[in-house]
Amino acid sequence: MQSEKPTLSTAIPAKTDGDLTSINPTIDLSWKKELKSEFEKPYFHEIKKYLLDEKSQGKLVYPPSKLIFSAFNTTPFEEVKVVILGQDPYHGSGQAHGLSFSVPDNVPTPPSLVNIFKELNSDLEIPLPASGNLLGWAKQGVLLLNAMLSVRANSPASHRSIGWEQFTNAAIKALSENRSGLVFMLWGKFAKEKAELINPEKHLILKSTHPSPFSANYGFFGCKHFSKANKYLQEHGTDPIEWKVEDRK
Repeated sequence: MQSEKPTLSTAIPAKTDGDLTSINPTIDLSWKKELKSEFEKPYFHEIKKYLLDEKSQGKLVYPPSKLIFSAFNTTPFEEVKVVILGQDPYHGSGQAHGLSFSVPDNVPTPPSLVNIFKELNSDLEIPLPASGNLLGWAKQGVLLLNAMLSVRANSPASHRSIGWEQFTNAAIKALSENRSGLVFMLWGKFAKEKAELINPEKHLILKSTHPSPFSANYGFFGCKHFSKANKYLQEHGTDPIEWKVEDRK
């Protein structure tokens, strides 16, 4: 199937059927400016073709296509203060909504996110929330970015080799080169490898083990990344993040 040239706009369409044929990216204008050339490269057309092939084979892909670029649409380029990098979306039904580590309202909080909340409680004495929806963080300038923006249902890392990393690496490089005073939280071996894309003289890079139950006790718990991030932001004249997650009804 021949790939179509992606159509760019400034917001998520009001109506979409969520079909993978609507993979044409709708992305915030500020990110469009920074990443426009990426949409025109052959690898991006191959991503679209791959997703269409998955659909034609009856495979279920998360998140719904209308949410694939949620991180970019919720946190415009010039409003980014903090980047929290994940690997790929949750692969269970109803979990992924385009923001790394986050889940929609009324979805059980995954174990890694539970540990993130535990560290928040230890670091800033923030009560453990009932909701795992991190949309409030994203709206304040926390870019919740997965390195891969899609995944096959029940198959973690299944879209790791289809080209998404080239796209998200470009986003990280753009932030590093064209912004200053940002905080990058890199949790786990995979995320730490992205440090080479970031200029440490312009930004704060915070590293730890992954918040997964398998590794949280080996460096994530006690890392105090949230208080360190706010201290750095304030020292650079930027309003801190309100890390408390409101319980949404």
